[in-house]
Amino acid sequence: MSKKMMHALPVEAYTSQEWFDREMRSIFSTTWQFAGLVEDVANPGDFISVQAGLNNIFIVKGRDHRIRAFHNMCRHRGTQLLRKVGKGQAVITCPYHDWTYDLEGQLVSIPKKESEFPDLCDKELSECGLNLHKASVDIFKGMLFVHPDENAPNIRSFFGEVEAQLGPHKPEQLVEYSEKEGEPFYAKEIKANWKIIVENYIDHYHLAHLHAGTLNMYDHSKAEFGWVGPHYWFYEPLVEAYEKDLENAAPYPLIDHVPREKVGAYVPWLFPNIGLTEGESVWNTFHLTPLAPDRSLVVIRSKLMNVGEWQFTKQAAKAYMSSVWSHYGNKGKFDGDPSADPMSSGDFMEEDVYACEQQQKSLTSPYFSVGAQAQKGEYAVRRFQEEVKQWMEKHSD
Repeated sequence: MSKKMMHALPVEAYTSQEWFDREMRSIFSTTWQFAGLVEDVANPGDFISVQAGLNNIFIVKGRDHRIRAFHNMCRHRGTQLLRKVGKGQAVITCPYHDWTYDLEGQLVSIPKKESEFPDLCDKELSECGLNLHKASVDIFKGMLFVHPDENAPNIRSFFGEVEAQLGPHKPEQLVEYSEKEGEPFYAKEIKANWKIIVENYIDHYHLAHLHAGTLNMYDHSKAEFGWVGPHYWFYEPLVEAYEKDLENAAPYPLIDHVPREKVGAYVPWLFPNIGLTEGESVWNTFHLTPLAPDRSLVVIRSKLMNVGEWQFTKQAAKAYMSSVWSHYGNKGKFDGDPSADPMSSGDFMEEDVYACEQQQKSLTSPYFSVGAQAQKGEYAVRRFQEEVKQWMEKHSD
């Protein structure tokens, strides 16, 4: 017997290993999955790998400068071929038995073939039916996506209709920023089910409450949001004081190809597990990977204007001097030790992580229930849950 319903989904949807396994099969193995940015595979032999539901898939740029995707397993015994990321790979060699494939996925070498595999000796290796299994790869707004199926539906048929609701940003013209070279801007394992994190991301109701001191440079009262197919779009403008002093108050150089009349916060969620935060001076990917019923990994990659270090330094100095920041942003919800209390940190991500983890803990209580639902502010939460439910029913075993 199911516990009390949590909107459109039962509590078990957030706690059960069986439900989690179904999601891996029915959602994450049947949808386009974010893998990285186009610059991750800039040159022949560059590769990245990603877990797409039950499938580990890698993308590699071939000698012909085409990008291809393959299932990341040797055709001999299924050993993983490539690790997370790499550059300048000449061939792809299995670490277990040294079976070797070219960058187009064809088997080209087997050690001691003649003595160990006499049944393969009378044909070319590339014709023996043991080339790598192909997957699909495509590009959307400067991002690389993979699909486990070789003949997946065109990515435009999945994301195309929502594109008009996204920000006018051109991520290909921006450069990645990280505090430590070779690492994403932010990566954190969160002790919460992936759907709780999505629901927090798309919950308009909490913005003016949980983030009253950290995100109040945006006018939450004028937010616009809705759905296109399974994808959520969101936009809200800057508050008047910030908008008027934007050239000085922005923490980073303004993205120059975003028209002034379209500046604001674009925060869509592309089903099932990739968000974008597209602002006045920063463009981010928010990639959510489910790890277990109660654990998820969030990785944020950030891109900024491609300008010199001096311009960043000058802009930071102007922002520091702006009177805007004495009234908006970076104030903790409570007074306390910022290093010990997320609600005193003045960091909206720390606030969100705390809220998500507390919700996950409450799910095991016999007293748990949802007391009410904000008609507008939490509308997107129920709609997302319905999308999850419908997708699982459509793609069930």
